[in-house]
Amino acid sequence: MKHKTVKIRMNVVITLAIILAMGGFLLVRALRADPAAETDAIGYASDTVRAEVMEIVEQGTVQLGSLEQEYQVAQVRILEGRYRDIQLQVDHGRYQILPEGFRLKAGDRILITVGELPDGTFQAYFIDYVRTTPLLVLFGIFVAVSILVSGWKGVQSLVSMGVSVIVIFYFIIPRILAGADPILISIAGSFIFLAVTQYLVYGWTLKTQIALAAIIIAMALTGVLSVVFVNYAALNGFGDENAMFLVQQNGNLNVQNLLIASVIIGALGVLDDLVVGQASAVIELHLANPAMSFQQRFRAAFRIGRDHIAATVNTLVLAYLGASLMMFLLFSLNNPDYLLLININYIAEEIVRSLVGTLGLFAAVPITNLMACWAVDSPERIQKLCRVLGPLVEDNGHGHTHGNDHAH
Repeated sequence: MKHKTVKIRMNVVITLAIILAMGGFLLVRALRADPAAETDAIGYASDTVRAEVMEIVEQGTVQLGSLEQEYQVAQVRILEGRYRDIQLQVDHGRYQILPEGFRLKAGDRILITVGELPDGTFQAYFIDYVRTTPLLVLFGIFVAVSILVSGWKGVQSLVSMGVSVIVIFYFIIPRILAGADPILISIAGSFIFLAVTQYLVYGWTLKTQIALAAIIIAMALTGVLSVVFVNYAALNGFGDENAMFLVQQNGNLNVQNLLIASVIIGALGVLDDLVVGQASAVIELHLANPAMSFQQRFRAAFRIGRDHIAATVNTLVLAYLGASLMMFLLFSLNNPDYLLLININYIAEEIVRSLVGTLGLFAAVPITNLMACWAVDSPERIQKLCRVLGPLVEDNGHGHTHGNDHAH
């Protein structure tokens, strides 16, 4: 037990050292980017605050074009900021079209934008609902179910997810806004959370090293394809209307490179799942039948990978179509020529994003298979690799790791 504890501690130390050493160069280069001038706040304006609806002081109907809808005037109390505890009135539905059934009531918490007029009075506009509580409740359910179903693995996955979110929001986004190259920053940030999450969830094992190497190679290939086809298709990154707002607030952004970076980051999540599954399949095939030849093991694992790819591609297509459903409905109102529609910047960007990401998935399977099948192809090679890179797989829950003892 003592030997096992020492070994675990050594693995943790080695893991942290590898992450720091391998990520150091990219981090230093990323942090050398010259900060741009201070940019405006992203998202809601700085004078957007939370407020509570005290009462509805007026309601009726209003004609907005061909649509007649109900409107409200609400008395609200500001809950934060320099205008805290000030009460004022907010129009809801008098000047903008509202979804059916969304009406304010006393006790609702909302976001409003407050402005002070030259005469000292205030003017406020409804922005949106405060959704913090339901989102926290949903996240709590998610955490509880994840731990209940997956146990310690669920805890590790949640921590990994937190690391990914922290890296994206506190490293990738700030550095891009500071003027750094989005592609370089995305690769650096992706490497950081990829290394941390892989080792955190799967431990210091040969399987983890194989998966990490395969993901990096597939990610590099995806990046190259993204650069080639974004330029070949003359995509400028302005298909998303948010790009316009970004450039207005920060003219230093390279929006085309930002599009390429989004393709790389978007492909990572699926690559992670596919590559780890493929590496596990190869190693389990070896553990089940060490006498299998390289060709037999490769073909068997490739058959597993093809099924995984087919299911993943279908998932990706449905996810993209589902996310763009309203856009397709809008375009379909006028019986469009779909062959012409694919030339629209926004649609072309989504096509390139999905197809390039899928090509990265296709490449990931043979890459992972080759690396994993080579690694377990002979007992001597397994022994050498396991001495440096850890046991084949993590602890199976019974105090035993598949390592050198399976190499014989």
